Formats: sequence, C-alpha cells, structure tokens
Amino acid sequence: MYEKNGEKYFVVDSHMHFWDASRENWVEGRENLAKGWIDCFYGYHTLAPPETQWTWEKYLKVTPEDLMRDVFEEGYVDKAIFQSTYLKYWYKDGFNTTERNASLLEQHPDKFIVNGRWDPRDGDAGLRQLEEDARRWNLKGVKLYTAEWHENGSRGWKLTDRSPTGSWRSARNSASRTSTRTRVRRSGRWTRTPSRWRTSTRPPRTSPT
Repeated sequence: MYEKNGEKYFVVDSHMHFWDASRENWVEGRENLAKGWIDCFYGYHTLAPPETQWTWEKYLKVTPEDLMRDVFEEGYVDKAIFQSTYLKYWYKDGFNTTERNASLLEQHPDKFIVNGRWDPRDGDAGLRQLEEDARRWNLKGVKLYTAEWHENGSRGWKLTDRSPTGSWRSARNSASRTSTRTRVRRSGRWTRTPSRWRTSTRPPRTSPT
C-alpha cells in the first residue's frame, strides 16, 4: 500500500492491459495494421523517462513477470482492473482478450478484476460468450469498444446502432450485476486520456492515479 506523509492509500489501476502484439500474432495480410497499432502505443511509451523505457521488440508482448514486477512489486498498485480489447481483425489471438487477462486473475485472484467485452455485431453468439465469460470469471464489468474493426466489413459502431440481437436490454440482462465501460472515438481523437499503463510500462514513482 502506498504511503506518504503518514497517510496510506489503496491504489486501484482502473485501466490495465496485458497485451500480445508479437509478430507471431499478426494476421497475414494485415501486418501493417497490427504494427501500426502497437507503434502508436510505443510512441507514447517513449515519452516516459529513459530509464523506464523498453525496446520496441520487448514492448510487443508483455510477460506476466514484467507486469507483476512493474505494477505491484516496484509500482504502487494494490488492485488492477483489466479492460479487454480484442482487435482480432489484425491480431490472430487478440490483443488483450478476456481469456488472456483471466490467466493472470487465476494466478493472482487478490490482485486483479477482469472486465469482459461485448460487441453487438457478434449477434447471439457474442451474447452467449459474454454469459459464459461472466459465469466463469465472475465479471464485474463489460467494455464496449466502439472502434473495433469487424470481419463483416464494419469499421466501428455507435451506441445508437440497432443491435443485431434486437436490443441492448438483452445484453444488459446477460451481464446482470456488471457495469459497462464505454470507449468512444470521435474524429480520430479519444474522449478519454490513455492510462499510465498504456503510455508507459511502469507506474509513476510518485503517488499514482
């Protein structure tokens, strides 16, 4: 627990990613998209203090050992919340899937909370997967990532779009007792500032947020 001036703080990182952008995970024919995505992240990373920076090759795939050391051992985080982002249009096994995140939850149940994901373009199969994930990993929230590209040709969707499954109510019911985290992209700019873990591989050395 972080302590300063005699006060103790329980630190929660509300936006965590455990990603795999390794070359082996790039979809054939879409390598430029896979590389472009992680290059964008790495560009933010290079703004961090030089002593905290990783090489581009190392940055492609976060290992469990690096994450646990940087966030919990050398960092000040007490609890971290995974926000699952799939991006399977250009990453074969996904970028930061619920399954990948849950592999760390199963090893360190006291350290992590996993939020699942749902995409209305996946139809009934997507709802069934959400229900299964919610039961298996006791999901506390669901991330709706509206900028995700889809194999049906869609390059994103809006919360006002009509769901292929008929309504948002069925999705809400399938994720009962979970919260919903929405990430919306407008005019090429994110409406939320990327978190510290997304822009740097190490938490700050002073009181983090």
